[in-house]
Amino acid sequence: MFGRRRKLEDFSAEVQAHLNLEMERLEEQGLGHEEARTAAHRAFGNVTQARERFYECSHWMWFENLWGDLRYAARMLRKSPSFTLVAILTLAAAIGANTVVFAALNALILRPLDVPQPQRLYDLTHVGQATASESYPNYVDYRDLNRSFENLAAADFCEVGLDTGKNPSSAWGYEVSRNYFGTLRLRPYLGRFFHASDEHGPDSAPYVVLTYAYWKSHFQADRSAIGRTVQLNEHPFTIIGVAPPGFQGTLQIFPADFFVPIIDQEQIDGENLLNARASDWVFELFGRLKPGISPTEAAADLNLINRQLQKIYPKDEAEITFRLVHVGVASVLGGAVKAFLGGLMLLAGLILLAACANLGSLFAARAADRSREMAMRLALGSTRRRLLRQLLTEAILVSLAGGAVGLWGSVVLLHWISAWHPFPQFPLNVPVNPGWHVYTAALLLSLASGLLFGAVPVRQVLRKNPYGIIRSGSPINTSRRITVLDLLLAVQIALCAVLVTSSFVAVRGLERSLNARLGVEPRNAMLVETDLKMAGYSRDTAPAMQRRMIGAMKTILGVASVGLVSILPLSVDWDRTAVFTNAKANLSPSNAAAIAFQYDVSPGYFRAAGAALLEGRTFTWRDDRRAARVAVVNEEFARKLFGSPANALGNYFKMWNGTRTKVIGIVEDGKYSADLGERRQSAMFLPILQSPARDTWLVVRSSDDPQQLAAAIRSKLRGLDPGLPIFIQTWNEEMDGALFAPRMATASLGILGLMGAMLSVTGIFGMAAYSVSKRKRELGIRIALGAQRREVLRAALGRAFKLLAFGSAAGLALGILASRVLASIVYQATPDDPFVLLGVVLAMLVVGLLATWIPAHRALSIDPSMLMREE
Repeated sequence: MFGRRRKLEDFSAEVQAHLNLEMERLEEQGLGHEEARTAAHRAFGNVTQARERFYECSHWMWFENLWGDLRYAARMLRKSPSFTLVAILTLAAAIGANTVVFAALNALILRPLDVPQPQRLYDLTHVGQATASESYPNYVDYRDLNRSFENLAAADFCEVGLDTGKNPSSAWGYEVSRNYFGTLRLRPYLGRFFHASDEHGPDSAPYVVLTYAYWKSHFQADRSAIGRTVQLNEHPFTIIGVAPPGFQGTLQIFPADFFVPIIDQEQIDGENLLNARASDWVFELFGRLKPGISPTEAAADLNLINRQLQKIYPKDEAEITFRLVHVGVASVLGGAVKAFLGGLMLLAGLILLAACANLGSLFAARAADRSREMAMRLALGSTRRRLLRQLLTEAILVSLAGGAVGLWGSVVLLHWISAWHPFPQFPLNVPVNPGWHVYTAALLLSLASGLLFGAVPVRQVLRKNPYGIIRSGSPINTSRRITVLDLLLAVQIALCAVLVTSSFVAVRGLERSLNARLGVEPRNAMLVETDLKMAGYSRDTAPAMQRRMIGAMKTILGVASVGLVSILPLSVDWDRTAVFTNAKANLSPSNAAAIAFQYDVSPGYFRAAGAALLEGRTFTWRDDRRAARVAVVNEEFARKLFGSPANALGNYFKMWNGTRTKVIGIVEDGKYSADLGERRQSAMFLPILQSPARDTWLVVRSSDDPQQLAAAIRSKLRGLDPGLPIFIQTWNEEMDGALFAPRMATASLGILGLMGAMLSVTGIFGMAAYSVSKRKRELGIRIALGAQRREVLRAALGRAFKLLAFGSAAGLALGILASRVLASIVYQATPDDPFVLLGVVLAMLVVGLLATWIPAHRALSIDPSMLMREE
């Protein structure tokens, strides 16, 4: 491969030596020097042809031809910089979008957990429920009674105040069962993991295993950290091991800092729920299936155990149906999110097909413009196969350049997304760092795209009559048939209209959601997250500290009202419980009148939160443990339990534990989970003194500057307790959690809409340019015969405008239907909006004008006399 020129030089020297010997022989026979030289060359034959035949005998000739094709293709593309730039940017956008969406889909849905034999690991989830939480006693029964799993492990998230002796800080981790690491078949990087032999009852295993990342960042990778004691919520825990690098828990979007035994739950969470069968607090159950057992068989086994538990514990157990999904992010993502990611992948693929169709039109127009060049090459002896290979080489070169640019842009974006933390108080991370899967996908997409759009001019070249073109010039094209390219362009325009419609619908829905009535008023409200258990406060001492905190906030100048709430409405966390009518004696879950959101609030909360009280009263400080149990409920709660809000005030209902509670107030309905699109839900508010909570939110309402107010709040709380962990932000910033999904949906659809519009512009431009190139003589004759500008434009661009009109109408109709799916993600997203319809029409009109501007100018600037002279 690398010595061919040296071999050719040796062959040339050998030929010259042969000629010299022949000349000497002829001179010895009496011929003159020139006569001998001529006779020697005549006898040998064509020297150049011999050298070429020798050169072409090489096994690496294909590489030489490829290199020649690449150089020629680069020269031709350099001669058309505008065409090359448009083609590369079009492909870069399409391939980049597909790469980003594929990386997200791979990270969140397809990629298995990085542990040994992950294909046998399955999460236990409940059919028809948003979460799959279970109580710890249920987990123990499922673990011991099932016949389908080698191991069944449990895990739950927790947040603690972790003091390493230097800088106390908040840390997130997993409370895990004793067989957690054994089920995953992991080996520690340092030290050991905890096992069954370490457990001897509640709070008997004060051990902690650090993740590799936390050990490296907080202990500077010091191996002597094994055996040290750290404080978790003021309780001593011994570091016994470090998890292997890259493992931060079974859910990659929630990377942990540490792992502790789940039997230490009281020290970590401040309450002992290890024996509470009715409390579903264990977030994740997963197991490794036995060989030969299918997920369907395992689910049936678990369902049988559930029915047995229902008979044994009728008051605590509800009928559920299990299903198994592979361990990973997919197990916690909602169906709407999965469907949205799948839809994005489909749209990205359609955009790539549209880009290929566009470039196919541009390459066809380019081949039409180069028809005389190709005809001349064919007439001079070139084969059609050689011409096709050259066109495909140009297409592959463009596709690889576009793929490289698109991959570079997608890698930059993916690195940014991986480092992005949308919720600073939570360890949320989107693990979409590009790997070999992403690079391979980008390369394959580039090659496939090049072959796809490079094959469009094949028929055009195969049917070309070189002698006819040379004799008569470019033929007049009078065909009016609908071609495959026309259909592809119409589909592409329709797709663009769908994306633009969806984008407008998502933007309008997001705008409405920002101004919708949510049951609270986030504006002019500051939130202070506190967790008294991290500071060592018990359930008995916490209420006094909370009252002091509220009093301190009221002394800040400009504060209008202050209140406490255990869980913030519209946050990513919530608590739901079963409630029963007062007449119900059997308090089994199946007899519940409603599953209600539960909030423990202080006096003043409703005013601070901006929640409207419709009837009755709110809480006072006299509503404590010694007083009768009371509650404020929302309208939906009153309708479900009492028929109407008018019947609720003064009546009683029962909690899951049988406690009779009196309704003393009715508040307006609102939104409670981090989903603005949720339907009406029941909610009840209980006095915080009757159901103490140590992890609470302070709601401080004030119209003052947030930064100055935050500084004053921090100063007041530090004065009360310097060790109190706090996190301060505005309620609008906290609302980012509820608005995360609609904002991401709006941004994604907006970007795809812009890409669809850009591709439609290039597609219509390619078709119009191709039409003008093919009909140049016809248009010139029309102009020479006196045709008006309008008639010339109608002849040149009429088909493009018809396709634009039909495609836009079809896309608008499909977009209206498809946009209804957005209602599950974007609150109040509806296509029945005149602004949406008007915006789509104007957008498609702008697309058409931009796409046909240059071809129209080119058609009107044809000079018939110049054209005839060229022909």
